[in-house]
Amino acid sequence: MIRIFNRTAIMVLLATRYILRTGVCTQHDNNEHGSSLDLFDRLRDEKPDFMDYIKVIDGNIEEESLGLSTADRNWIVENVNFVFHCAATIKFNEALELATKINIQGTNNLLTLAAQMKNLKGFVHVSTAYSHCPRKEIREQYYPTPVTAKELKNMLGSDELSESKILENWPNTYTFTKAITEDMISTNENRLPISIFRPSIIGCTKSEPEPGWLENMSGPTGIITGVVVGFLRAIAVATEKVTDIIPADYTANALISVMWDTVKRHQDCDYTKYEQPKIYNYVSSADSPLTWNEYIQGMTEHYIVSPPLRSMWYGFFIVYTNLWIGMVLKFFLHRIPAALVDFLLIIRGKSPKMLKMYEKTEIMMGLAHPFTTNQWKFDNSNTVKLLSSLNIEDRDQFEFGMVNFDWKSYIKTSYYGIRKHILKEEMSNLDKAISKNRKYVFTYMYEYNILCIVSFIMNNYIS
Repeated sequence: MIRIFNRTAIMVLLATRYILRTGVCTQHDNNEHGSSLDLFDRLRDEKPDFMDYIKVIDGNIEEESLGLSTADRNWIVENVNFVFHCAATIKFNEALELATKINIQGTNNLLTLAAQMKNLKGFVHVSTAYSHCPRKEIREQYYPTPVTAKELKNMLGSDELSESKILENWPNTYTFTKAITEDMISTNENRLPISIFRPSIIGCTKSEPEPGWLENMSGPTGIITGVVVGFLRAIAVATEKVTDIIPADYTANALISVMWDTVKRHQDCDYTKYEQPKIYNYVSSADSPLTWNEYIQGMTEHYIVSPPLRSMWYGFFIVYTNLWIGMVLKFFLHRIPAALVDFLLIIRGKSPKMLKMYEKTEIMMGLAHPFTTNQWKFDNSNTVKLLSSLNIEDRDQFEFGMVNFDWKSYIKTSYYGIRKHILKEEMSNLDKAISKNRKYVFTYMYEYNILCIVSFIMNNYIS
């Protein structure tokens, strides 16, 4: 059974710098950092003193010492039992040198610290299901990488090799450095009880701490948000392809379960045999595939009956996969309207901003293009076996199975989560939002009909 006993210290690295959080069952720090987040609303009601169980530590994973003070380092060495390594730079266009410093060298520095922990029971490194995305089939195993961590460090000091040559077939520095990190961990030089957890695209929560909770606009969330507010009108998506979204709360449950399995494996062998770290792919496509078309259509259904008030135009869009077609669509649907808005801002004495916003957005959409126009075949045998090894009580408490997942309900939860947590809108404004959107629809249909008439005349009488 998965249980945390008294006098257990859990180290969770959430950020790359400034703050490392350590959950401690006996430490009373009274540090209120982060406790005001709405994520903790339910926890505040059920356990008002929950911050007494959290020790917040300043640190910086970019530094060899992890930026820890001597006192904090000594405390960690003496007290920490479990390490969840979630800290990383996830920016697709992060400079390779910085991504290497954070994702690879930072992990190595943490492994060195973990080897000194006197009571370490388990270490779980959070990677990504797309760490080896150049492959179309990704199993729960280690794959060869073009360079080792040490070789990459030496290459970064050379002016002869460009970043693109080093990355080879990897589309970004994030997935590339995650692959190199996995290779580094595979040797398990420090002989630690360690596992690698590979989640796919993390979406909003299904139920815990509340349905639909999310805090950022990465991945599909950003695309849908951009569409429903009328900002994105051309998106690169292969609608027939299978996407791979997993609920955030399920992901946390799976991560905890992986730690339990890691500890159990090494306890069973009395910590005498340190195997190659086990890999767990946590994905949805292997058990309950969802196409982009199903996802987008589901979101559209809820947008129609509950549009956001904070919209700038009617939420229509055109999908594309061909980059040249995408350039044309973005020019007419993004750049020209943005230029007109900026012109109006200038003549009103205000600073133009729309073109810059679209330029930034299109860069991010370009980085996401390989993941929204392709699909992968994932093996998740280890994760399935892990789920089946839990008893009934733990399966209910730490639910993460994706077989027969109710996507219709989850998509609804996701849409209203975006409306509440990203757009900061309450359902009380729904009547105003519908009225505003109805005006957009009439204007949109008027312009659409004019374009159709012009197109008909050009095709039949001018050409």
